[in-house]
Amino acid sequence: MELYDVINRRRDTRREFTGEPLAAEVLERLLSAAHCAPSVGMSQPWDFVLVRSPAALSAFADHVALERDTFAATLSGERAETFSRIKVEGIRESRLGIVVGYDPTRGGPRVLGRHAIADAGLYSVVCAIQNLWLAATAEGLGVGWVSFYREEFLRDLVGMPEHVRPVAWLCVGAVSELPDVPDLERYGWRHRSPLASVLHEERYGVSASVPTA
Repeated sequence: MELYDVINRRRDTRREFTGEPLAAEVLERLLSAAHCAPSVGMSQPWDFVLVRSPAALSAFADHVALERDTFAATLSGERAETFSRIKVEGIRESRLGIVVGYDPTRGGPRVLGRHAIADAGLYSVVCAIQNLWLAATAEGLGVGWVSFYREEFLRDLVGMPEHVRPVAWLCVGAVSELPDVPDLERYGWRHRSPLASVLHEERYGVSASVPTA
C-alpha cells in the first residue's frame, strides 16, 4: 500500500483477530520498523516484551475485564448502552501481546534535547508504536492498543523494573479484515472531527484553512 493508504487504513482492531500465528520474519519486520522510529537525542528509550503464554494472556485479559467493569460503572443512560456494545480488547484472540516500555535512563543522564521537555522520551516511544502500527497495516495485520489496565499490574506481569514505564499493550496478529469504519465511530461513541476544527493560524483560536493552489 502507498503511505497515505496505510495511514487511512490503520485501525484499532478488537473482534477481527483470527489467532493465526505470525511468521518470525514478519514479526521481525514490525519490530525493526518500531526500532527505526525517531527518538530524542537518539536515546531509543523503548523496550518490547513479547507475551505469548496463554496464562499471561488470560491474566491480563481478566485484569482488563475488571477495569472495563470499573469504567462501565461510571456510565449511565445512552453512554452505558453504547459502551456495552464496544469490545475493548483482543488479548486472547490475537495470541500475541507486545508490551512497550519506556526507559528514561536510556541514553544516559543528559539526553540531548530532553532538558526542557521531560516527556520527550515518552513521545519517542509513542513514535515507535505508530511505526509498528503502520508497518502492521502495510502487512495486512491488526493491532489493538489496550488501555484498560493499571500500570503497576502490567509492570509486575511482565517483570519490568520499577524505572521502566509500561506505555502500551499491543494485541498484534492476523485479522479477518480491517474495518472500513473505526469501532468507536461505528458504535456511535465518537466521530472523527474535521481538520478545520483543530487548525489555527499563527495563534490558538484564530481559524485557519489550508491554502489551495
